[in-house]
Amino acid sequence: MKIAIPKEIVPGERRVALIPDAAAALVKGGLEVLIETGAGAEAFHADAAYEKSGARIVPDAATLYGQADIVLKVQKPTLAEVDQLREGTVLVAFLQALTSSELVQRLAARRITSFGMEGVPRISRAQKMDALSSQANIAGYKAVLIAAESLAKFFPMMMTAAGTVFAARVLVMGAGVAGLQAIATARRLGAQVWGYDVRAVVKEQIESLGAKFLAFDLGIADAEDKGGYAKALSPEASRRQQELLAEKTKDFDVVITTALVPGRPAPRLVNKETVAGMKPGSVIVDLAAEAGGNCELTEADQVVIKHGVTIHGPTNLPASVPVHASQLYARNVTELLKEFVKDGALALNFEDEVIKGACVTHGGEVVNEAVKNALGVGKTA
Repeated sequence: MKIAIPKEIVPGERRVALIPDAAAALVKGGLEVLIETGAGAEAFHADAAYEKSGARIVPDAATLYGQADIVLKVQKPTLAEVDQLREGTVLVAFLQALTSSELVQRLAARRITSFGMEGVPRISRAQKMDALSSQANIAGYKAVLIAAESLAKFFPMMMTAAGTVFAARVLVMGAGVAGLQAIATARRLGAQVWGYDVRAVVKEQIESLGAKFLAFDLGIADAEDKGGYAKALSPEASRRQQELLAEKTKDFDVVITTALVPGRPAPRLVNKETVAGMKPGSVIVDLAAEAGGNCELTEADQVVIKHGVTIHGPTNLPASVPVHASQLYARNVTELLKEFVKDGALALNFEDEVIKGACVTHGGEVVNEAVKNALGVGKTA
């Protein structure tokens, strides 16, 4: 069975789906690994390193796709890439399937068996495959570094002969993996940190990192879904949340927002009036920019200044740390491979919770119930 790794073609994407060490492990396990020329270059993995691992270098994507049994990618493929895949090929990538109707239907029409890394369930057995978490950790870390560089103040308190400089005050909205890493990183840099989340259950996690929990009563009994994500709020609860956050946000030097609801636009936490009420020189880093932003004034992949507040809208921070991001992602995808490749052959068990959660299309059909419900699609071939 041939495992193929193409070069990522999305602008700014520097990660690679498989690093040489991971390739060596697959080769040792009896699989053939094909690497497109230069696929790992942006992550500082040369073709020679892959060849040393036992992989074979292929000159171009068309040749690679023409030979592949399984394709491992980071970013979802373009429709043109899908059309280069042979029928029956297995594809593993961040498919963003809940919001990619045309792609999902094309994968089904081409009879591609596709796995979305974002669909790996959050269960103990699947932790090693959880690419959303591994990459979110990086995003949370980098968000704080961006904020620290942009802020016209020190993060830590400093006592000097010229007087005492007080620590920056940081608010992190959303206490998922990215938010908790942002809290931890801001604390390491010496800031005073608060965390906010609609899920009261995360209070202990926030406080365990040395931060304070910002608590509001939104009148919600249970704000967490089965997957551990925050539920979408009602319009009334959302309005109440904005009002309460607006009153508190003006007290902070840095606001980092990380709130996302799978398959939906990012919840609006910071409106333009809230930004106008913040202190000039404050910084917002919006990690939900790709999904529309938690801040009303965020512009995806842009840095804008509004009312004296610098607002960052990065959409792919893990790509800015390509060495470790690729290392972690490679571990995630190889662990997932073990779930459906047994003794060198494809072995799909749709009763298995991991396969059921991650598999999007198979045998000419959309087989994932969540994706079918979100997109309103079904059998296409």
